[in-house]
Amino acid sequence: MKVSVVIPCFRAAGTLSACLQSVVGQEGVDLELLVMDGGSDDDTATIVESFGDRVSVFRSESDQGPADAINKGFALASGEVVAWLNADDVYAPGALKRVVNAFETHPEAAFLFGHCPIVDEGGEEIRKGITRFKECFYPLQSRFVFQCINYLSQPACFFRRGAVEAAGPLRLDLKAAWDYEFLLRIHRQGKGVRIPRPELARFCWHPGSISGQHFRQQFAEEFEAAKADAGRWAPQTWAHWFVRHGIVGAYSWMQRRRGQ
Repeated sequence: MKVSVVIPCFRAAGTLSACLQSVVGQEGVDLELLVMDGGSDDDTATIVESFGDRVSVFRSESDQGPADAINKGFALASGEVVAWLNADDVYAPGALKRVVNAFETHPEAAFLFGHCPIVDEGGEEIRKGITRFKECFYPLQSRFVFQCINYLSQPACFFRRGAVEAAGPLRLDLKAAWDYEFLLRIHRQGKGVRIPRPELARFCWHPGSISGQHFRQQFAEEFEAAKADAGRWAPQTWAHWFVRHGIVGAYSWMQRRRGQ
């Protein structure tokens, strides 16, 4: 079972090497690695070239952002399993082998997900409370619950190719919640199965990241996506409305604390 990993990037020379190494270092798996760069003017190309033929596809051209880059990568991918990993995130050792084993064990699964701690730019785990809060919903995994709250960590999500093709491309009009909206559509394609700990990936949070700079817009877009998916008057929509304001309030408080 081949696994295709798409890495969207733009001026990510500072983190790209560690990201790529975490992918090519996966053992016991048929791997296809596609790097889709937005036309960077830094050392991105040199870094990618240093990995030689371990990078299956490298494209560097102007795009409309990470969602566009991922769509281009998915269109070129040939694996039965597909995923994307942002250039500042990393996979845990052995993660992809566990993913393949889980898909083979669960032929009914449209996608898999698992433990994904949040780390800072130095690799130290942060925001442990947020990770624990999100994982409280794992035993309740369903489309209904996901419409209420986004508790999945994208770097630790993996999809069957058929589910991605049926769901359609990521939306380019969303600035910060295109991954959540895509996952809502993936939920329509079949069951999501959790892979037990240990971690599958690590998500790097920093003030300059999308979730760091645009969290208010992110949660506004997530609410609109949930409303469109569940229906304006659905209980999930109202639950998401309350969750959205609670999380934005908590994030705003944390942002003020950092400013102090």
